[in-house]
Amino acid sequence: MSAASRAVTPGHQFASDNTAGVCPEALAALIEANADFAPSYGNDLHTAAVADRLREIFETRCEVFFVFNGTAANSLAVSTCCMPYHSVVCSDAAHLETDECGGPEFFSGGAKILLAPSRNGKLDPAAVEELATRRTDIHFPKPRLLSLTLPTELGGVYSLDELEALGRLAERLRLRVHMDGARFANAVAALGASPAEIVRRGRVDVLCLGGTKIGLPVGEAVVFFDCDLAQEFAYRCKQAGQLASKMRFLTAPWLGILRDGAWLRHAAHANAMARRLSAGLADIPGVKLLHPTEANAVFAALPPAVHQRLVARGWQYYTFIGQGAARFMCCWATTAEDVAALLRDAASAEND
Repeated sequence: MSAASRAVTPGHQFASDNTAGVCPEALAALIEANADFAPSYGNDLHTAAVADRLREIFETRCEVFFVFNGTAANSLAVSTCCMPYHSVVCSDAAHLETDECGGPEFFSGGAKILLAPSRNGKLDPAAVEELATRRTDIHFPKPRLLSLTLPTELGGVYSLDELEALGRLAERLRLRVHMDGARFANAVAALGASPAEIVRRGRVDVLCLGGTKIGLPVGEAVVFFDCDLAQEFAYRCKQAGQLASKMRFLTAPWLGILRDGAWLRHAAHANAMARRLSAGLADIPGVKLLHPTEANAVFAALPPAVHQRLVARGWQYYTFIGQGAARFMCCWATTAEDVAALLRDAASAEND
């Protein structure tokens, strides 16, 4: 049994940035939206205001849709970009391959996922080009889409230059670019660049912008920078069961976190807590950091005694990446006291 599957102890939760409650700004906006009647199916003022705010943030015309979760966002975005005979080039660690239960293939009618080797989940342009140009005959699914995750599933953050290189490559190979941005806010905070510059550098056509992991109660945004791709996306959402009748309860919380930059403050805080945890774990004998801590995730190989101590003390984290290996996620609600307490328990294992 992994540590994450045990009963949750308050203040001991590092399993996922999905586990925290709703952040104050989002909750206040949700309560405000509940004060009166409003038109249904996205025809309310809250939904329109969030879409306009995102256009301001990304400094461009874009089409914005809201769905319940990241699997729907990614799968429907891929299906919009790809015909059934197309293929998607992505990292061998990408959620499209490992954690979407075949959703992209299902909703696209069969588009094939092509896996490129990665380092810390980040794609190398040479590997992408080799895979995308390996075959051009009619017997092979035609590469149509490059999918990037930012930050990656292993906590890596592409630099602006890396995004530029991949975006230029996609442009040259005539590939659309999809970005899985479940933790996009953490990447923005880590890079210190504007959201607009990040998507411009990567030539991103469609961004699946995560909200749940940065403090929303539910919901992700699908942002199309190529507006032609979005022409009938609303029908895909409806068919997939992703059209909320009381849409304002998905969208109003976005207003709360976007209004004065709370989304990026929360992301920067989570990143800072992860750096603090990473540095502390690195000082414990026998603990080995597995990947650089570039956003809000810490990956470490723990000695058995440390793992046993943390489990016994009720700490929650995932051990799905191998025997003795652990992933710790920090979020908007993680405190410095939480980090310090975990580090004390980990360090005390050597005294048992």
